[in-house]
Parts: sequence; C-alpha cells; structure tokens
Amino acid sequence: MTQTPGAVFALGLFAALWLLAGLWAVGRGIAMQRRSAFVAAQTERLASLVEASPYLPVVVRADWRIEASERLGRWLGLDRDPRNFDELAGIEQGLDRDGLEALRQAILGAQRGARVFTLSLRPQGGSRTLIIQGSAAPVAIGGPGCVLLWLSDATEGEQALADMRRERNEAMAAFEALSGLIEAAPFPMWFRDTDLRLALVNRAYVRAVEAGSAAAVIEGGVELCEPVAGVSAADAADEARTAGTAQTRTVPVTLEGERRIMRVVDVPLAPEGGHPIGVAGYAIDVQELESERGAHRRFADAQRELLDRLSAAVAQFGPDQGLVFANQPFRRLFDVDADAIADATPFARLLDAWREEGRVPEVRDYPEWRESHVGWFASAGASEEEWLLRDGTHLRVVAQPTPDGGLLLIAEDRTEQVQLAGARDTLLRVRTATFDNLFEAIAVFAPDGRLHLWNQRFRRLWGVDEARLAAHPRVDVLMSGLADRLAKPNQISIVQEVIRAATLERTQRAGQIRFGDGRHFDFASIPLPDGNALLIMLDVTDSRRIESALRERNEALEAADKVKTAFLSRMSYELRTPLTSIGGYGEMLQAGYAGKLDPQQQSYVDAIMESVAVLGRQIDNVLDLAQGEAGTLAIERAAVDVRGLLGQALADVKPLADAEGIELVDNISVDLGTIEGDALRLSRLVAGLLDNAVRFTAPTRRTGGRVLLHAEGDPRGVDIVVSDNGPGLPEAVAAVTRGERAGTPSGGIGLALARQLVAAHGGTMEVLSEKGQGTLVRISLPRGA
Repeated sequence: MTQTPGAVFALGLFAALWLLAGLWAVGRGIAMQRRSAFVAAQTERLASLVEASPYLPVVVRADWRIEASERLGRWLGLDRDPRNFDELAGIEQGLDRDGLEALRQAILGAQRGARVFTLSLRPQGGSRTLIIQGSAAPVAIGGPGCVLLWLSDATEGEQALADMRRERNEAMAAFEALSGLIEAAPFPMWFRDTDLRLALVNRAYVRAVEAGSAAAVIEGGVELCEPVAGVSAADAADEARTAGTAQTRTVPVTLEGERRIMRVVDVPLAPEGGHPIGVAGYAIDVQELESERGAHRRFADAQRELLDRLSAAVAQFGPDQGLVFANQPFRRLFDVDADAIADATPFARLLDAWREEGRVPEVRDYPEWRESHVGWFASAGASEEEWLLRDGTHLRVVAQPTPDGGLLLIAEDRTEQVQLAGARDTLLRVRTATFDNLFEAIAVFAPDGRLHLWNQRFRRLWGVDEARLAAHPRVDVLMSGLADRLAKPNQISIVQEVIRAATLERTQRAGQIRFGDGRHFDFASIPLPDGNALLIMLDVTDSRRIESALRERNEALEAADKVKTAFLSRMSYELRTPLTSIGGYGEMLQAGYAGKLDPQQQSYVDAIMESVAVLGRQIDNVLDLAQGEAGTLAIERAAVDVRGLLGQALADVKPLADAEGIELVDNISVDLGTIEGDALRLSRLVAGLLDNAVRFTAPTRRTGGRVLLHAEGDPRGVDIVVSDNGPGLPEAVAAVTRGERAGTPSGGIGLALARQLVAAHGGTMEVLSEKGQGTLVRISLPRGA
C-alpha cells in the first residue's frame, strides 16, 4: 500500500505527540508519587507530634461518633477505645453521668451556636483531672455539626495549684496569727522600713506614747525612746542594721506619763542572703526587775549583817569553790582574815591552812579526807560531821550545797554542850548509885504502868531476878507474880491500886503490907512531875526503930519532894531547851536559810516540825497536869467563840479519823455564843477528847467506827458531849477513878487533865461507859467565871 508523504508526516507527528504525552504522564506520575510520599511522611510526623503533644484532639461528629487516638481510653481509665460519645461513660471508669451530661450540653451549644467552652472533669476510679476545651470544628475536618475537643491532663498543675493555695493560706494564717500576736503583745513593738521610718506599731506602743491611733503615730513619727547621749532611736536601729545582729540597750522611757526603765532590742530583718528590708524592735519594762535586783542586794546585805550577829560560824563559798563571805564567829573560829575573802580563797586551800593551825580533825589519810570534803560541793544533800580538834574543841559542822553550785558551811562550837552531857552522865550514875544505896526499896513506874527504874533493895525485897525487871513489866503483871510473898496474897491489889492512883489519877496514896516472913512495910506512891510514879517501901519491922524509921522516912519524903521539884525543873529545861533548838533550826530550814530544799528534804523537815509540835503539846499537857495537881494552874479569862473552837478541833482531828477509817460526826448548835475562859486550853481539851475517842475506837472497829461531837447552849452555859461506839471502858467505876483509858495508842490530853481544866473553868465533867457500847464524856461550862 502506497502512502502519501502527507499521511506519513501526519502519522509521525501523531506518534511524536503520543510519545510526548506518555513521557509527560510518566513524569507527572513520578512527581505525584513523590508528593504522596512527602504528604504521608508529613502526616506521620504530624500524627507523632499530636501523639506527643500534652493536648489530645477529639472530633465529635454530628452523629456523635468519636475520632481520637488510643490515649483517650487510657486517660479516661476505659478498657477499650470509645467509638461513640456514650462510651465515654462507664460504671466504675470513665466519666460519670453528671460529667457526661455536662459535656453533652457544652457540645450541643458549640454545634448550635458555635460557642467555645472549657470544662474540668475528673474520671471515675482515678485522681486524674482533665481540662476540655471545645469549639465548632472546621468543615474540612468533619463536615457540618462536628465539634473539635482539646483534652489536656491538668493533674499535676491542679495539685501544684492546690499546694500553692494551701501554702498561701498557711502563710496568710501564720501572718495573721503573728500580726494578732504582735498586736496583742503587752509590750511595745514596732517595725521600721528601709528608710528607718516607723511603718508598723502595735497597740501597746500607741498606749505608751499616748497617741490616738497607730496611723497617727506612723504619720507623726512619734518615737517611744528619747535620744540618749545624742543617739536617737533611728540611729540605734541603723547601728543594728549595720551590725547585722540584734542590739540591746537599756534606756529610761516615759510610759503613759510614768518614768520607767525599758530594755530596748532592735532586730535587723533580711531574707537569707539578701539585703535588709527593715528593722523590727520591741521594748520590755524592766523597772520591777531592776527594783527586785536592788531589793535582792539589800536583802543579801541584811542577811550577811544578820549572820554576823549569830553565834554559829557561817561561811559561803561560790560556784568556783572560792570563799565569798564569812561572818565574825567564823573568822574568829577559823582565823580567817579579810584578804582570804577578798581573794576568794578556794575551799581546798583553806582546809590545808586549817590543818596546819589544828582547826580540822586529825585523820590518817588527809589527802583522801580533803578530797571527800571538797566533794561537798557536788553532793546531793547536806552533810553533817562532828570535828574533834586537837585542843579539845568539839565542832558540829554542817555543809549544805547551794543551788548555784556553791556551798554553805556552818560550824557550831559544842564544847560546852559535850561537857554538860558528860556532867549529865555523871549525874545519872550518881543517881543510880544513890538509889542503890538507899535504905528504902524504890521503884519508878511510867504513866502506862510499866516499871521504869528500881534499886537493888526493891529487887531483893521482892526476890525478883534482874532479867525479869529489865523487861520493864507492867505493874499488874509484876505484882500478880509476887502475891505469894505476902501474908495475905489478896493485899497485892492494894499495891497495884496505889501505883495506879499515882500514875493515872496523879494522887498520892499510902498503905501497909506484911510479908510472909513477918516483916512489916509501909509503902507510898508519889506522882512525879514528869508523869511517872515513885513507889517507896519502908521496913518498919523493928519496933525499937519506929521513931528513927519515921524520922528517916520524913527526911526521905522531904528529900523526895526536893528531888521531885528539882527533877521537874530540870526535866522541863532538858526537854524544852533541845525541843526549842530543834524547832528553831527546823523553822530556819523551812525558811530557806540553809538553801532551797528539794521535795524529799522538805518532807523530812515537815515531819520534824510536826513531831516537835506533838512533843511540845505533850510537854504542855504534862506540865498543866502537874500544875493543876499542885493548884498553880493559871487560867486566862477571855471571850471564847465556842462554835469556832469546836470547828477547829474537828478540823484538827479529821486527818487522823480519815486515816483510821472512823466516821467523824458533828451536831453543833448554831447559837452557842461565847463563854469566858482560856481558849488555848479549851481547844486542847476538846481536841484531846476527840483524839482519844478516835484512837480508842479505831483498833476495835476497822469498819463502822463512829465518833460524835455534840454541843448545845442556853443562857447559863454550854454542854459539850464527845461519844464513840468503841469497846467502852472495862467498868463504869473506872471511868470516874481513872485519869486515862488503859491501852490507848496515845495518851492524849487525858481525862485527868480534862477534869482539872473543866474544874478550873467552874464546870463539871461526867464520864459514862458501857462495855461493848462505847464511852460518853459530857462537859458543862458556865458562861462566866
């Protein structure tokens, strides 16, 4: 087939065009492939960026389908990824119903009105907090009705915000508390700014400067402290700021119109490592402190002046063991000069000097003795020693550590007392020898009926072993074993009754007895001033010696009377003098003259003073009883409030009744009025009767014991009744004849002294007792003398 050139050209041109089109298509495909790969890479990168972003995008379509990454399920705590809106809520995970509904309403608002919203939701079952920001999504993302949500995890931010809020609240509360404390402080406080001008003052400052308000003080720059030596308050604050530490000064200040001494403190305030932000200050009134210091100095001077007047030698050592004070007796006794005090000579060096002068005891190991005595400064309590010096001086040395680490040293010269004690021992030996060589048989019985003293003639007369007498038997036990020595054994009761009359009734009785061997004896019992009874037995067998025996007996009785008088006077002195010394030293210890006592030491001193008081009352009772027996008992006459007296007696015996488990009952009339009498002795009378009733009832009635105090009055007088439900006296007659109850734990005031005191006041006393039913004591006192 033959083709024309035109056809060949057209065919070639078409093929060329086709080839060009193919080449363009291939190039275009390659470019599109490269573009697709770039877009895919960009898409993957964007997806990674979105996945790594703290924000999670969520698309909610118009049909409520959800497009989101897998993180949405993890953030909500769901087991699977949600695909529609309702799957965002679960039973124990995801959003709760209220949160889901709030989110639904916000999405509806964004769909309808294109409103932007922000919600804070907390999924169930966790502590995560999600912030959801939503708005209408661009049409390119999901079409009309789509909403784009951005979720962010705000858990850490919310926690940090909560911590900051809490810290802020705590700081504000602390600041308010501190401000309230400063405002309520009873002393002036202030704050100066960086220019050292007043910026804050409290109410005490305002009152001190007598200003109307804190604002007026700050505005007027009213200073509390006046310039002293050209230094103003601001200058002092500037010095504290420059020094960087608190500065203290004591200046006179006028407070509310009164001149006072104040201690002013300026404190520079600056953050750690920063520049000062101001200076705070406060002022404390030390007027009373300075006054007390002056009073303390005056007291110390007066105390040292008093110590100089004491007879006892007293020295004070400081915490450094140096001598700081010594009174005149101490200087004389230990030959201490003024230079030793001025130089504060150590205690150890003084001991060495005293040893050379013979003012300390001679000991075998002096270094050890010296070290132990230096240890007095560190001891827990007082130390007491007896020093026998080589010149024969006897010293009683007491070392009391003081609270400040020092030592109070007291030395008492007891040489004369030791000599008197030796003389007393000699006198006792002379008395014993005198008793043993007397012609009469003599025995002394104590108030409780026990044999106290006897001579050898008494022992030989009754034929009793020394060991039996040394056991100090009671008179009834002793005499019951001696009845067979008498011609008439029943006469032994006469001896017992005579001794009982002297010890209990304080009356002198006499009698005669005949022994089985034919010897006749006159005997008598004599009450002694100390409460004992003296039994004297005289052999009157030989008729030819009757006159001589009577004369000797008369002389013996006169001597016994003198001995009794001297014995009463001597024993009163012997008892009262050491008792007064004990009480005096006890009061000094209580008053703190020997230093502050710890609780245990205080209890010891209190026990000593209580025993001194008890012993003093017992001595007074014995002396009153002796004076009453002698008819020399002096009664003071004054108006006595009977009700108050009885109330005080009940209060005094109440601790004993509580300790013994005894019920104490009172039935005191309110209109007792007053009587004329001795208040002190009447108080002891009632207290003694109550004490005896409690003590006598307690051993027999551990439960149910009861003591009654009854009192009533009329125009003529007052009747006082003390009764108990104890075992009662052995027989009703004994209640009249005996002065005290036999077997009571404590003698108390005694019925004998009570009867004498009542009689001295012009009254009467009646004692009624029934065995097993108790005892009743009735006292009737007239209004006047």
